[in-house]
Order: sequence, then structure tokens, then C-alpha cells
Amino acid sequence: MTTINTYLTFEGNCENAFNFYRTVFGGEFAHVGRFSDMPADPNYPISDEARNQIMHISLPISKECVLMGSDTGGHGGPLTVGNNFSLSITTDSKEKADTFFTQLSAEGKVTMPMDNTFWGDYFGMLTDKFGINWMISFNEASQQG
Repeated sequence: MTTINTYLTFEGNCENAFNFYRTVFGGEFAHVGRFSDMPADPNYPISDEARNQIMHISLPISKECVLMGSDTGGHGGPLTVGNNFSLSITTDSKEKADTFFTQLSAEGKVTMPMDNTFWGDYFGMLTDKFGINWMISFNEASQQG
């Protein structure tokens, strides 16, 4: 099964926003990760200010829908309100993830090629030729349950 969810991006106030969304929709966070949880990478240094900001947070809204988000952490350039979201596709196979990524990135811009990540997903990001941001992921462990 493939799902598409909304991924929101903030400049330092993601945690506040998601605490608000939790009061609206109810439930508990499925995951809260901070930039300080990332392995150190000299190519992407994390400022002291960004270390406690949200790298990834997810709030299940229903069985099929998860609201996700993060702070920019100072990466990716300035945030533009109105374009501070991505559509996040989670697939049930690596092949499907690659197919979606290849097709959506045609004439667009790859911002992070598909690859295995430290959090366990096969993951990539792109902006399609219409300016829409996409995140594509596959998690093999979730398929074995």
C-alpha cells in the first residue's frame, strides 16, 4: 500500500506548532527526533541553536493519515511561507520508491537522491517540474511486521 501525507517545514517553531496540532487532532506523537540525534557530519554542521529543534516529528491523525514536520535547522535556504510543505510518499517496495522518484523528478530538481538513511528508511527528496516538493520513502522493517 502506498500512502501520501503532508510534511510541514518550520523555522524553529515546529514543536510549538505540533503541540498545537495535537490539541486539535488528539493522539500522541509517533516520533520526535531532534537535530542533536543526527550523526555528526562536517558537511552539515548543526549550530547550537538548531540542536534542540525538530528534525522529524509525526502525529498520526487516522490509520491512513499522518501529519509530519520539521524545522529547517538552518539547511535548505530560507523558508518561504506558502511553499513550506512537501508531499510525503511512503511505498511498500524499494522498486516503487525508485519509480516514483524517477518519474516525479523528470525535468525537476533532485534535492536528496534516493539512498539508505541513518534512521532506516530508503529515502529521497525532489522538487518536480511544477515546483511541488516531494519526499519518498520505503522502510523495509515496516514491511516485515
